[in-house]
Amino acid sequence: MTTQTHATGDVLLVDDDPDLLKLISLRLTSAGFRVRTADSGETALASIAVARPSAVVSDLRMPGIDGLQLFEAIHRQDPSMPVIILTAHGTIPDAVAATQRGVFGFLTKPFDSQELLQKVAAAVSLSGDDPTAALTNTGQWREGIITRSPGMEDLLRQARLVADSDASVLIYGESGTGKELLARAIHRASRRSAKPMVGVNCGAIPGELLESELFGHARGAFTGAVASHKGKFQAADGGTLFLDEIGDMPLPLQVKLLRVLQEGEVRPVGATQSEPVDVRVISATHRDLDAQKAAGLFREDLYYRLNVVSLRLPNLAERREDIPLLCAHSLRKLAERYRKAVPTLAPEAMALLVAAPWPGNVRQLLNLLEQAVALTTTSVIPATTVQNALK
Repeated sequence: MTTQTHATGDVLLVDDDPDLLKLISLRLTSAGFRVRTADSGETALASIAVARPSAVVSDLRMPGIDGLQLFEAIHRQDPSMPVIILTAHGTIPDAVAATQRGVFGFLTKPFDSQELLQKVAAAVSLSGDDPTAALTNTGQWREGIITRSPGMEDLLRQARLVADSDASVLIYGESGTGKELLARAIHRASRRSAKPMVGVNCGAIPGELLESELFGHARGAFTGAVASHKGKFQAADGGTLFLDEIGDMPLPLQVKLLRVLQEGEVRPVGATQSEPVDVRVISATHRDLDAQKAAGLFREDLYYRLNVVSLRLPNLAERREDIPLLCAHSLRKLAERYRKAVPTLAPEAMALLVAAPWPGNVRQLLNLLEQAVALTTTSVIPATTVQNALK
């Protein structure tokens, strides 16, 4: 059953196709939006000059001023106005490129009506006109990701866009950069957020056990299998499966994983029947999968199945402006845990942290701060404590 979206807000709809303009206008009006229409980018800019809408929904391909040119013109005058682009010619990479420029949303025709309504409601809520802001999960979806880095903000915009689809995502990043945190953010922002996200570390489980862990096993499938067991795929049904360190998965199991992704069903070890599963897969790795493909260690067909969209998390040395924020946030959390007053870092100590190489990334920083809080008896963490911890 489809949930109806009821909202309010002024929406400017721009399309040179009169039939599509009428159709979308009717859908938005029936959902409670106040809709004005324009048949060209030029007309849209004139309309905005007269009355500011809460959001703009524009076709991409139009004569004269196209959708992206319209967005850029709007953005120069009013950077806070959300713009949603519609196109029959787009792909997910096109959408990622558009969001990097600041476009609020990007929908490919033919689009799902409910998806359009939710996206428009999310855009309108940014203007404060719609009390149903929960549609966007605003702010909450990226909870725990502490940043003011432009590079990280660009990445999060891409992640928020990708979350709206069911496309498989491959997250690249060094150990300790927060790959699982980003995967959980994508899940929370997705339409699958009411269902579980289940994670498995493919490098932490021996190959002979990983198949059972992923797909489950039937009773008596092997010695010690005294009862049937559901795997991670079944546990994540309807939700998201996070395959961490996918580059460590043994080749024989890669074949079986590819089959599951192609067929949408799993066969538990020792079972005679397959079970349908509806799972969105997010993978992560610190390895160079292109090099592993070339070396014959990772299947090319599986690589393309998993890598519909790739996101690369920067290492901590690439986002040094975030270190003071991460420190402040972590010190508050650690003070609660250790039941201490919230300590501060001496300026010299903070300078050392900002300049450090951080091979272990955010994980290393958090470990160092916990060590400092545990060992420091004063309200200010001195530079000597940080120096000793960095050795």
